[in-house]
Amino acid sequence: MPAIETRLFTPRFFVMCGFSFTVFLSAFQLLPTAPFRVLALGGSQFAAGLFLGFLTYASALSAPFTGALADRFGKRRILIVASLVIAVFSTSYAVIPTVPLLLGLVLVHGVFWSALMTASAAYLTDLIPSHRRGEGIGYYGVSTILAISVAPSIGLWIYQFGWVAVCVSAAVLNLAMTVIALQLEEVHVQPVRGPFFHVDLIEWRVFGMALTLFLYAFGYGGITSFVAMYATANAVTPAGIYFTAFAIATILTRPFAGPLGDRVGHVRVLIPCLALVVVGYTLLALGGTRPWLLASAIVFGIGFGSAYPMFAAHIMRHVDTERRGAAFGGILAALDTGVGSGSIVTGWIINRYGFPAAYATAACLAALSIPYFLIADRQLLWNRALSPEEEDEGGGRRKEKESHVHSSSCLLPPIS
Repeated sequence: MPAIETRLFTPRFFVMCGFSFTVFLSAFQLLPTAPFRVLALGGSQFAAGLFLGFLTYASALSAPFTGALADRFGKRRILIVASLVIAVFSTSYAVIPTVPLLLGLVLVHGVFWSALMTASAAYLTDLIPSHRRGEGIGYYGVSTILAISVAPSIGLWIYQFGWVAVCVSAAVLNLAMTVIALQLEEVHVQPVRGPFFHVDLIEWRVFGMALTLFLYAFGYGGITSFVAMYATANAVTPAGIYFTAFAIATILTRPFAGPLGDRVGHVRVLIPCLALVVVGYTLLALGGTRPWLLASAIVFGIGFGSAYPMFAAHIMRHVDTERRGAAFGGILAALDTGVGSGSIVTGWIINRYGFPAAYATAACLAALSIPYFLIADRQLLWNRALSPEEEDEGGGRRKEKESHVHSSSCLLPPIS
């Protein structure tokens, strides 16, 4: 097994950033154009929305198991296999003639998507020095945000040449993912011991903590699916202005939030980020004109964009190295379930009560994420003995635990 680098910016780190960029460049060309294909095949708007919904729920339900597979059989191997299989799916979408077959295939696609996400996240965490984990996850996420910010426009432009062209483009990028994964070295393969399905297969502590993500990401599903419609309803152009402002705010603040969290504590940065998420949803509930949209996008981008790196870095301090795939499986399950549920429920609320009520609901759920996290953190992570390795990691875990317990009665612990 190769030695772990003590530096953050290593060749393998940049290879993984390139891999992530390619993954999301491919996916977010396909996702915004797939509903048009469903409609062209005679499907309803409801069926069109099921494409993303099925992908998300299949990913969420399978993530705890695919994450455990990555721990047992190797993250690099999972990345290669998943990339190849998704390339086959992308090609198959071009020739599938009916909506039921298309939606059936996307369910299977979701399983391999979860494998790709859990394995890549766990592999990256193996590369990042523990004392720079928040910073590393934050920088890695920038590659994803950059891809998401340009991919939909590229996909819609390619769609002018036909659905087959979009599928071919996605498949080529999937093959490029395979080539990139082949350049990686395997890290931390857990020896195969005993049956795969057992009581400890799922990281239940992490899954319980990850319900925090469900609460604050619920509204993100509604933003992804409906904020452009909200802008159009208020005669705001371009309709994608929210996503542009969100991406810029996230990219500009992540490089600062990560090092700050590593220095003063990830929880101390996470809690204010969750508060900013609540404010972002609230601003959307208050209005959908250009000033309200831009204000929400900036505040939401700062909070939402930095919350996940802080959460993931905090969780990884409490997870054994050989269990990181399973841990990210629990995280992805909660996150995807939140996004998928948010998209579906927000659509229903908008249809019945309007946009303000939908985003006000998202703000209320996000507000619950703060007390839930603080309670779950104490009950699930800190009420257990630390191993010697945990005590030594990052300059002493026991000192951090004592500090956390003494300050837990305050919602926003002091930074000093």
